[in-house]
Amino acid sequence: MNPEPLQALLTRYSVGPKHLVEPGPSDEQLALMAQAALRAPDHAELVPYRFKLVRGAAKQGMAALFADAARAAGKDEEGAALDAERALKPPMTVAVVARIDLGHPQVPAHEQWAAVGGAIANFLTAAHALGFGGKMLSGAKVRNPAIAAAFCEPGETLVGWIALGTPARRPTGPARKPAADQVLVEWTGAC
Repeated sequence: MNPEPLQALLTRYSVGPKHLVEPGPSDEQLALMAQAALRAPDHAELVPYRFKLVRGAAKQGMAALFADAARAAGKDEEGAALDAERALKPPMTVAVVARIDLGHPQVPAHEQWAAVGGAIANFLTAAHALGFGGKMLSGAKVRNPAIAAAFCEPGETLVGWIALGTPARRPTGPARKPAADQVLVEWTGAC
């Protein structure tokens, strides 16, 4: 048994944008992350997701969208500037877009959403295995019509963003997660 792949899963942790610095992943490393995402369970191989890269000058465009959304939500200019800064802070951001086929004859929507979640998990674990930090972010911005329209084609849903970069610091301790025996439950067949 090779314990290395399991170690990547057992040691992965989220790193917020304020703790991410350059360098971000290369195109080759991003391709590996996407390949890992494509290994997630996916009934009928629908691939109901896309990862849209936001880097370089595109970060300024996303910052402007975030600032406009903050103003539309009633934030003052200071709040709008903070939201814009959130778009600029990580070396790279990856927008996660879902393409759920609600009328698919064999694969119900919940299975397609599970594939999206599995792809995100694999993408983030691959980033960690390559030495990068990342965090999945969402919130009210994903429901902002202007932001969603900027990232989505018709029939797509903006799920959120993955902030990516090199961790500026390591975590101080393990994440607060329950013990395995709290999530492994014996089903007895009775309701």
